[in-house]
Amino acid sequence: MNDHRTVKLTVSALAAGSLLLTSCSEESPLSESEEGGEVETVGLMVQDLSNPFFSAMQEGVEEAAEEMGATVVTEDGRQDLGAQNEHIDAFIQQDIDVLLINPVDSEGIGAAVDRAVEAGITVVAVDVAAEGAEATITSDNVQAGELACQHLFDEIGGEGEILIIDGTPISSVQDRVEGCETVMEDYPDIEVASHQHGDNNRDEALTVATDMLTANPDVDGIFAINDPTGLGAALAAEQAGISDLEIVGVDGSPEAEEELAKEDSMFVATAAQDPKLLGVTGLEMASELRADEELEEDTRLVETELITPDNLDEYEGWQ
Repeated sequence: MNDHRTVKLTVSALAAGSLLLTSCSEESPLSESEEGGEVETVGLMVQDLSNPFFSAMQEGVEEAAEEMGATVVTEDGRQDLGAQNEHIDAFIQQDIDVLLINPVDSEGIGAAVDRAVEAGITVVAVDVAAEGAEATITSDNVQAGELACQHLFDEIGGEGEILIIDGTPISSVQDRVEGCETVMEDYPDIEVASHQHGDNNRDEALTVATDMLTANPDVDGIFAINDPTGLGAALAAEQAGISDLEIVGVDGSPEAEEELAKEDSMFVATAAQDPKLLGVTGLEMASELRADEELEEDTRLVETELITPDNLDEYEGWQ
């Protein structure tokens, strides 16, 4: 599916992740630093806390950190690379032990990550790759793009025109588009009428989608790189008086669940992730590295699942 080595987080692995939230013994990697003491401070830096995905991630990290007796300081990047650089420098001054980083620019954050590592901070990228990070935990975003677009193409009958609403220059977004384009290779009668970039949030997607639909009013579907983008696109279509689009996203957010439950919604599917699991697993990996333990894999991928109105009742959501 991609060039990364994929670790499937099975039921047993999920159970192990749950244990992190309930108990940690003195031997647990979550309670040891590289000097043999406790990990006391964890910095969590995310792209945009206005996105519920990152709020759920923050909640998971805080729950796990509380069990290990550590303090979490969360910084909101506000989709601003400069702000994230400043946050990392502040974390260095605070002498934190672990940095869980969700960058707004996977490559652009590299120099700041290098500064953190040189300062003795253990850095793990969560949800999105970050140049220079010592380990990475993400959803299988190529798979997410494949699942979402396969469903979209089936819903529009294997032919027609679609829009792709892309996002910021981060690995997760790029991988989702790659997955969609891979599936599209099997559908020669589907064409991309327009491919534009947003910034991963609903408000920007509303503006971008409005412009795209004005120029291409007869398209059949939209692939949005996350749920906020998809929901923004759905609102744009409604305001334009369009009612026969098929729109898919990625995340499995509570807002997407609400939209999928509506009988007349144009938002028809989302490839669901687990932000809490990503955050907790990232903290586990960082703690193992801090304890000078060797990780089985430096890059771990968590499978996604397609959620539609047909299986919505079975979906447990972001636990």
